[in-house]
Amino acid sequence: MSSRATNPLPPSYLFSLENKVALVTGSASGLGAAMARALTGAGAAVAVHGNRRPADAVVVALGTRAQAFAADLSKPGEAKALFEQVKAHFGRVDVLVNNAGTIHREDAVHVSLEDWQRVLQVNLTSSFQLSQLAAKDMLERRSGGKIINVASLLSFQGGIRVAAYAASKGGIAQMTKALANEWAQHGIQVNAIAPGYFATSNTEALRQDPVRQQQILDRIPAGRWGEPDDLAGAVIFLASAASNYVNGTVLTVDGGWMGR
Repeated sequence: MSSRATNPLPPSYLFSLENKVALVTGSASGLGAAMARALTGAGAAVAVHGNRRPADAVVVALGTRAQAFAADLSKPGEAKALFEQVKAHFGRVDVLVNNAGTIHREDAVHVSLEDWQRVLQVNLTSSFQLSQLAAKDMLERRSGGKIINVASLLSFQGGIRVAAYAASKGGIAQMTKALANEWAQHGIQVNAIAPGYFATSNTEALRQDPVRQQQILDRIPAGRWGEPDDLAGAVIFLASAASNYVNGTVLTVDGGWMGR
């Protein structure tokens, strides 16, 4: 029997992120800001990324262990520039949370190629670029690490009038599994969180539609929309030693939607 089995790590250690550095993309507001807050609370130093919204307000709230960075992830070269800035400031990235995302709502027959490519670049391609950069650095340092992608219920379902978004989030789920297959042997865990219906700016239009709002609530067993802080436990788990044998999974945090 291994010493790990006879002397289990204490819970406080399993979920501690002391001396870890995390990069959370799209963390100037909403779900990303909540995850950055959770990681800081668990002890990590956090690189807070803003794309269009400045991240300074989040950094002020998080304190001295946080630093703001800006990059437009709709542009292919910006992912590398962001990673290099974060590495130059903190020295490394132990935890990468690919949360930055955008959505385009329009009938599929009218979606322009430009809009399609922009959504795929932000949601999927930049996540691959940053995962690749982080993994290369982790492999060189032989340190292991954690990569957490933000998927969606539309990683499993098609949605309506959001073809590019659904395609990108389906891709996130499959990319998560593919990267986990390659990197798990090196101590790099790649997993994803699939949030359900959360009260954020992305769902404002749905929440203002009384019919659609009620249809959504009727399907959620928890009977309410998710709040950003509902992701805190999931992101800490997947970022910490508690998930060292969890690889290639997509963890739904949806109030029970997918089980309905």
